[in-house]
Order: sequence, then C-alpha cells, then structure tokens
Amino acid sequence: MIIDVHGHYTTAPPAHQGLREAQLARLADPSLPPPAPAAISDDAVRESVERNQLKVLRERGGDFMLFSPKASGMEHHVTDPATARDWARACNDLVARVAALFPEHFAAVCQLPQTPGGTTDDLVAEVRRCADNPAFVGCNLNPDPSGGHWTSPPLTDPSWYPLYEALCELDLPAMIHVSSSCNPAAHTLGAHYLNADTTVFMQLLRGDLFTRFPGLRFVIPHGGGAVPYHWGRYRGLARRMDLPDPAESLLGNVWFDTCVYHQPGIDLLTRVVPAANLLFASEMLGAVRGADPVTGVAWDDTKTYVDAAGLAPDDLRRVYEGNARRVYPRLDALLTP
Repeated sequence: MIIDVHGHYTTAPPAHQGLREAQLARLADPSLPPPAPAAISDDAVRESVERNQLKVLRERGGDFMLFSPKASGMEHHVTDPATARDWARACNDLVARVAALFPEHFAAVCQLPQTPGGTTDDLVAEVRRCADNPAFVGCNLNPDPSGGHWTSPPLTDPSWYPLYEALCELDLPAMIHVSSSCNPAAHTLGAHYLNADTTVFMQLLRGDLFTRFPGLRFVIPHGGGAVPYHWGRYRGLARRMDLPDPAESLLGNVWFDTCVYHQPGIDLLTRVVPAANLLFASEMLGAVRGADPVTGVAWDDTKTYVDAAGLAPDDLRRVYEGNARRVYPRLDALLTP
C-alpha cells in the first residue's frame, strides 16, 4: 500500500469558502447576523474529491491519503477566538465527511482553532472532539499563528504543554504546518512554509521537549525545509552548544515527508535522512501545479522521484507504508481490518 500523509482539501465546494467570507464580513461589521452553516450535499463533496485528489491519487499509483483542511485557508492570524473555533469545526467536519464517503482512500487530519496569543484550551477541546471520530488520525499544528511575524513562543515553551499532554494521551501525531503569511517579505508558499519547517527544527534541537514528552511525534513537511540540505550545520551547532547530535536527540520523535518537487532534492533527502524517518507525501493538490517543462513530470508527482531515488526494497516499503502506520497508530488501526 502507498500512503500519502500530506493532502489538503483545496477543492472544497464553494459554499465552504462562502461561510468563511461571511465570518470575516461579520467581524468587520458586527451588526451582520451570524453566518449559517454551509449547505453542502454529499454529492458536492464526492464530486469535489473524485475529480481532483482521488483521481490524481489513482493515476499516480497511490492508495490512501491523510486529508486535512486547506492549509493557507486556516488563517490563524484572524484574532477572534470564537470565529477560529467555528471555522476549525466547519473545516474538520468537512474533511471527516470526505473520510466517511471514501473510507478506503482517506483518513482525516484536523485543523486547530489557533489565534495569535491564544491559549491551548480551545486547541485541546477541538482535538479531543475530533479524536472521538476514529477517522481522525492526526492534527496540523501551526507554530506561528501570527502569519509570518512569529509572535508566539517556540514549540518548546511550556505554554504548549497542555496540547502535548492531550496529543500523547490520544496517541495523535502533529504535522507542523503554518497557514497564510501576513508578512509581505515572506511569500506564503515559497518562503513562509519552508521557513517554519526550518525554524521549528532548530527550536526542537535547542530544547528538551522529547525528554518531557517521549511519546510526542512531529512530522515536519516539505522535506524538512532547509534541514536536510544543511544537516551538517545542525550537527555542528549542536556540538558547539554542547547538545546531543540531532540524529540521537530528535529522530526518535521527528519525521520528514517527501514533498520535494525535483529529483535532486529527493535524492538528497533520502541520502541524509534515514529511511525510518521518511514519510511519503505529495501535498497534492497544493502549492505547485502543473508539470516540469524539462522532464514532463508533474511537480508534485513525488512517487516518480521516490521510485527513482535508489532506495532498497525494504526501505521503500517503510517510506510508502510502514512508517506511516507506525507514526500514525490510529491510521494503522483503520487500515488493519
């Protein structure tokens, strides 16, 4: 089985975005009535997925995808907690419907109702609500709800601990994933996403988070940002700061996905990061669309690149299936029957 751990519902029916626009309009003008829930039929959900993510998944030889709300659409920079709660619930209920309609191909990953400077209370409540549904196997955690201004404490700060306690109790991993950038100096897809991946790795390197929470599991997407390319820098910094080598201190709790959109990048990733710490992913349909005009391969057809990376058969099986079932035990429970 080939499991893609990083898919987004970027093709949700228009009524879903209409709800968001109504929410933002009411924040601008509180005299407006509260927006009604979006009326979206099962047929509309089916059509939005069958013609897009499911179609491409099948065409490229994939079998299963972990499906989360549109990352840039989480918009955690919006400061109203009640709006964040309602929006997260609406987004999560929608991906849960996808998983219910296509249980042989999708499991759900939940969005958290984060806001700049907010507490973890609402995050814990929503992750517990979602965990009551066995279709949810993980969550997305935004280390920078401010949207590119980095006003939140690092993920090693104790203010995050209540969330980590809940994730460990529920046996849920978290994918590190920011949302839209509000900083014009940091493009959302080309800078902010990769900056966050790199920044969080350095936060984890300097902290003792996994000593406190040995069962906590993080997935750093987009190939780890700059981390694999600069692995020697992180090892050297760890030595300079009298810290353990990252291979010893982090790789028991941190995994990287394969959302890297060219062959040399995948080749580097698979040579630097052990196969036991790689999870197959494509992020489709996500940041990059279309095909490389030089090779003719779709940018996000990461299976083509992984197949050509020269991994041993056992390692390839780990990357495509085994690691995902180990990192996401609720996924393994869904697939085992």
